[in-house]
Amino acid sequence: MGSTEKDIEAAPGRPVPSALALPASFKWGISTAAYQIEGAAAEDGRGPSIWDLYGRQKGRIANGDTGDVACDHYHRYREDVALMRRLGAQVYRFSVAWPRVLPQGRGRTNSLGLDFYDRLIDELLRNGIEPWLCLYHWDLPQALDDLGGWQNRDIALWFADYAALVARRYGDRVRHFATFNEPNVCTLFGYGMGWNAPGIADRRSFLQAAHHVNLAHGEAVRTLRATAPGALLGAIYNRQKCVPVSAAPQDAVAAGILDACWNRLYADPQCLADYPPELIDGLQEFVQAGDMARIAQPIDWFGLNHYCPIYARADQNPLGFAWADAPRDGPLTGVGWRIDPAAFRDELITAYRRYKLPIYVTENGYGANETLDASGGVNDVGRISYLHAYTKALEEAVATGTDVQGYYLWSLLDNFEWGSGYANRFGIVYVDYATQRRVPKASFEWFAELIRAQQGRHA
Repeated sequence: MGSTEKDIEAAPGRPVPSALALPASFKWGISTAAYQIEGAAAEDGRGPSIWDLYGRQKGRIANGDTGDVACDHYHRYREDVALMRRLGAQVYRFSVAWPRVLPQGRGRTNSLGLDFYDRLIDELLRNGIEPWLCLYHWDLPQALDDLGGWQNRDIALWFADYAALVARRYGDRVRHFATFNEPNVCTLFGYGMGWNAPGIADRRSFLQAAHHVNLAHGEAVRTLRATAPGALLGAIYNRQKCVPVSAAPQDAVAAGILDACWNRLYADPQCLADYPPELIDGLQEFVQAGDMARIAQPIDWFGLNHYCPIYARADQNPLGFAWADAPRDGPLTGVGWRIDPAAFRDELITAYRRYKLPIYVTENGYGANETLDASGGVNDVGRISYLHAYTKALEEAVATGTDVQGYYLWSLLDNFEWGSGYANRFGIVYVDYATQRRVPKASFEWFAELIRAQQGRHA
């Protein structure tokens, strides 16, 4: 079943987990997303999402993979919560599948879908794990996409109605709600570059979708405040340093545009009531009087997802930049992402100084292409070294006065990784997809020991 804690400490090259200089109130947890783990895509009244249809288009997903079964979490959630408890997780950040509770995205509710999240939340609470609920992790109901999806301005109010349903149902037990996870990814990749569902590659569509996501965020915050008074509300932003791939001036310009699209297009209007100046020309078509006030509703916390720096090069396409692979002159994860813990530290500091909100790291992790070894386990030393370096970088950020209040690892389980399908594994638990057997990796025990060491520091 993988390495023991003693094995981890004894193995060469493996850092020994030790307590960090963090506040006693600091929380450790795990993050997942509905479409990536739940499966049961056509069961109990769930409607199709844009990812169900997108994934069936030839060539969209590696190996032709789909989320139809994924990790079968819908049926195995008790087993997965037991793993969280064994890990010592204090928080579980999950998402609700919009089409599972509202098969058409609006109108008729699905009682069986709503019941599933009741069971999940109650199971978490029975095991002493705090549920953090994210409303949107990219699985838009296909019925709403048929009406224009995020390009339809009416979706802001459809989303607010969905938020009200979720808050009424679960607000008695859930105290932390997030509106969106990584709106930059689902809009830039989904509407600007054509890499994610719904597969559109158009600058105007991207900016239109981005503005409507921001409106939906603001409307949902207002709705959640009214429906779940006392809940702590936030949003989850992916922040990565944007680096020009060369010293050429045009690449520096491209990196600046990518930074506007990636790091500032959502957090700035939502927290500062302002759009990045680099994008104003394209956004003006969609911004109506009063929109910025609707968007900039006060939130209580800032969710920060971070993995690595990202790289840009100049391009004559309408976006003004092209994505570039990480240079291979430094350490990379198993899926080719640059390892740079100092960039993580700096993003934490920058986000806190810019937005002045308590920060929770809502995703951070290491992807690789892994298989079970001869002993039946996964000795993922690379992931352990990554987590050691990145949690140390978090400690360094806190030492500067940055208010970081939690770290939620991506992810508990290997899962469906969007366009990569099941090839990329980010879990600290290996999933044998043929049998759905869960095998904790060496990193699972390492992370569990880190959490225990942290708790022992404040005992």
